[in-house]
Amino acid sequence: MRKPLFLQGAFVLLAAACSLAARAQFQPVHPDELKMTADPKFPGADAEYLDYEESDSAQQHSQSYYARIKVFTEKGKEAATVQLPYFANDFSISNISGRTIHPDGTIVPLNVKPEDLVVFQNGAIQVKQTVFNMPSVEVGSVIEYTYRLYFNEQNQYFAGVLSIFQISPEWTVQRRYPVRKAHYQFLASSSMSVMAFPILPPGKNIQITPSNPGQPLYNNFSLDVTDIPPIPDEEWMPPLRSFLYRVMFYYKAVGDALDPDGYWKAAAKTWSKEIDHFATPSKNLHDAVAGLVAPTDSDLTKAQKLYAAVQALDNTNFSRAKTASERRDLKLKTERNAEDIWTQKSGNRNEIALLYLAMLRAAGLTAYAMQVVDRNRDIFDPSYMSLAQLNSDVVILSDGGKETVLDPGERMCPFATVSWKHSGAEGLRQNANGPSRAQTPVQAFSANAVKRTGDITVAPNGAIQGTLQIAMTGQEALFWRQRAIKVDAQELKKQFDREIETSVPEGVVAHVDHFLGLDHPDKLLLAIVQVNGVLGTTTAKRLILPGFFFQTRGGEPFVSEAKRLEPVDMRYAAQDVDQLTYELPAGMAVEGAPEDAKIPWPDHALYIAKTRQTSGQITVARVLARAFTLAQPGEYQDLRSFYQKVAAAEQAQIVLSTATKEITSGTTSAPVGTE
Repeated sequence: MRKPLFLQGAFVLLAAACSLAARAQFQPVHPDELKMTADPKFPGADAEYLDYEESDSAQQHSQSYYARIKVFTEKGKEAATVQLPYFANDFSISNISGRTIHPDGTIVPLNVKPEDLVVFQNGAIQVKQTVFNMPSVEVGSVIEYTYRLYFNEQNQYFAGVLSIFQISPEWTVQRRYPVRKAHYQFLASSSMSVMAFPILPPGKNIQITPSNPGQPLYNNFSLDVTDIPPIPDEEWMPPLRSFLYRVMFYYKAVGDALDPDGYWKAAAKTWSKEIDHFATPSKNLHDAVAGLVAPTDSDLTKAQKLYAAVQALDNTNFSRAKTASERRDLKLKTERNAEDIWTQKSGNRNEIALLYLAMLRAAGLTAYAMQVVDRNRDIFDPSYMSLAQLNSDVVILSDGGKETVLDPGERMCPFATVSWKHSGAEGLRQNANGPSRAQTPVQAFSANAVKRTGDITVAPNGAIQGTLQIAMTGQEALFWRQRAIKVDAQELKKQFDREIETSVPEGVVAHVDHFLGLDHPDKLLLAIVQVNGVLGTTTAKRLILPGFFFQTRGGEPFVSEAKRLEPVDMRYAAQDVDQLTYELPAGMAVEGAPEDAKIPWPDHALYIAKTRQTSGQITVARVLARAFTLAQPGEYQDLRSFYQKVAAAEQAQIVLSTATKEITSGTTSAPVGTE
């Protein structure tokens, strides 16, 4: 059964609230645990969960947690800070107790009152975090604590449809530290058709025990696990939720299919009807559209004009949603449709996307809705038979047999472009033959480009001064334009400077002077950057400069990561282009320079580097085009080999000397991008 549009974030927020908690009494102190200095099964671990327990009760409307953690290293002492997020509107935390046990058996009880902090506020939604620090924690200590999470039944939300969410926990089986032993239990009402979706190691299974005769209709789900490895910490991992060991519980309506194919066929029909209900063009919308487009406009021009109109609305995912009291004062509806969003000139990203769908239809254009999984949060799994995993709406425009995916709910997203989070993303879509499962197109690497060009004057002592131009299209441009919505101009410059600082050489200061095209998403975004400082090293007769200005800090990924457990998720295909010209000091000539290079990874990536000399100048250019987004662990060694070769090529230096030698090879080709 599909939940209403306004509930799409509730399931995720609830899951985030359920992280750690309480048991009535602590366990006896184990001398062997106090003596532990490491666990041979998990060498190098900073800490370890010796025991973890979670008990969830639908009948008592609460969840209880218990944790016992051994600290092995100084870094492991970070486990002493316990952070417990929860959805403040509907939950509360109580019964917190804890203690620290030193290696000599000394027990220090938790007596500090926990802090309760607001970490997120958007309209009526408020997420708080209870924080406390375990006392006197040292290397070798055992930390032990409990707490309980209660669901506030008196809250008005639980009087209706949201009541089912108060008893649907999510067991996070894999954690920051390895887990030696853990036990989970969920007492759930079988009358509500509770379903479990486990992602577990081989051989780990959930046990389901029916209720005793004569007792209320509750099923007892339980899970016992041992020796669970910690959450992987690797470069460029897919969203944690897509591979983390965990168990999700959700509810099925009576009559829902039990097989994925049957479920998604039925769910797609229900979803499509709700979309059409929300996006039905009203008379007022027809009138609004007629005032925005001209009868002589082409279909594409109409679509572009309407896109600009909805992009101009207040998108509350980038501003601030109105509180419940503000909505009451303004007499705004709780449940809205497309006309309401247009009338109020405000809505969240999904509401604005569906308003655009309604306006396209009002203009007589053929358009369909599509809802996908946000790839920044998760990856679609059809065996998880719940519409809760779909959370982002996009629109498909059909014009002359050509389909274009549009992302009107993403502020500053150009027409005919989508955020990377919604590219290559799976979900449900409407079409002429009825709704079905589908995937949005992946993006071409040429659509997401960063080109850094510059001219730098070099003094004999290595002092430099110059100007860089950083041109951005696609996702990098979208990122900075959306950032500009939330911060002022000075803060944006500071953040951009911090980003540049990670790539320019040591001793060089880079500062963005101004941006061009920042407020125009359909144009190139250009940052003008001033650089100065001291570059390279000097000897009596030579000046040695880095051959590749932006790669001196070892910026290529995967070079030092020998093995891979999880897939590599690079988010989107992209192309980086650098072309830098050094104006040489008078009386100095090039003695050595980077050689031309071409490094292919067939069907995946290509690296090209070229150098060119003219009188008093040397220009070094490089292109790294990456056409893949996702690489499986089995492809990792090929991926790593490619980046190692690139990193090795970029160690080359420019050697200037007072001699008159001229480099004789690898320097006569035109730089990349000028051929």
